[in-house]
Amino acid sequence: MRYLVVGLGNIGEKRRRVLADRCVATVDPYRADADWSSHLDVPSGSYDAAVLATPGDVKLDYVSYFLDAGKHVLVEKPLLFPDERAAADLRDLARRSGAIWYTSYNHRFEPHIVAMKELLDGGFVGSVYWARLVYGNGTVRNILGSWRESGFGVLEDLGCHLIDLAELLLGSERRDFTARELRSFEAECFDHCVFSTPGGEVWIECSWTTWKNTFSIDVHGSRGSIHMSGLSKWGPTELITRKRVLPSGVPEETREVLDSPDATWEQDLVEFEERVREGRSSFESDLRISKSLHALAQGVEPVSKRELVG
Repeated sequence: MRYLVVGLGNIGEKRRRVLADRCVATVDPYRADADWSSHLDVPSGSYDAAVLATPGDVKLDYVSYFLDAGKHVLVEKPLLFPDERAAADLRDLARRSGAIWYTSYNHRFEPHIVAMKELLDGGFVGSVYWARLVYGNGTVRNILGSWRESGFGVLEDLGCHLIDLAELLLGSERRDFTARELRSFEAECFDHCVFSTPGGEVWIECSWTTWKNTFSIDVHGSRGSIHMSGLSKWGPTELITRKRVLPSGVPEETREVLDSPDATWEQDLVEFEERVREGRSSFESDLRISKSLHALAQGVEPVSKRELVG
């Protein structure tokens, strides 16, 4: 397929590199080196699919435009709907046009997350007792004053990844969450959040105020536990399995460390093109994640910013 990349920020540039000569044109109203300043001016016959790497508040308009033109759309996460009617309207538009959209959550393709899913699906931990997912970095000062300092903040930047992974690994029935801590330490929006399923079986923490890049998933069950840490974009990742010894004792443990280039973007593109062939959009998962984020943030104002020294 021939691709149009819309938005030449960090992710848009990454997409363009991965696509190489399959990227036939770029659009960005703020970049003089983009091929076009508006998607409306791009000849419709020159591309087959669009990649959206744009701010969240314009995504729905872009997706609607491209679907109506019969173009498939790969959307950088998350795709948020104001309500269920808007989601249904987009689904119906896709059905009429014969095009699909797919919202990208590239961490699904981390090798150790793929392995973790295989272990969980195979019953390695037995009945899942509890799980904890953490994703943090120290980018809050880079976000101040940008378009990212709006909306749901770190919830829609990092939290959506963890909600998606909780669904992938543990099942979509765990999508309801209760806010435990929604903070705004330095940003006007949420920059540190903790939430869980109502019964506390799954805990999620996302933060822009974790000064060292942090990513981990821990799942504990009746037969053992699985522990994954790191992301390939940062360097080595580790997967640990622990098989329970009864009645108690040191578990049987395996460790695997991988240090390989980040191939999740390429795998994500393969997933998109497979969905295009099969006519499968990401409607259901997008709607579930959108509902989760709206429910977490509904009627909640971030805790006031603290007076910072230095």
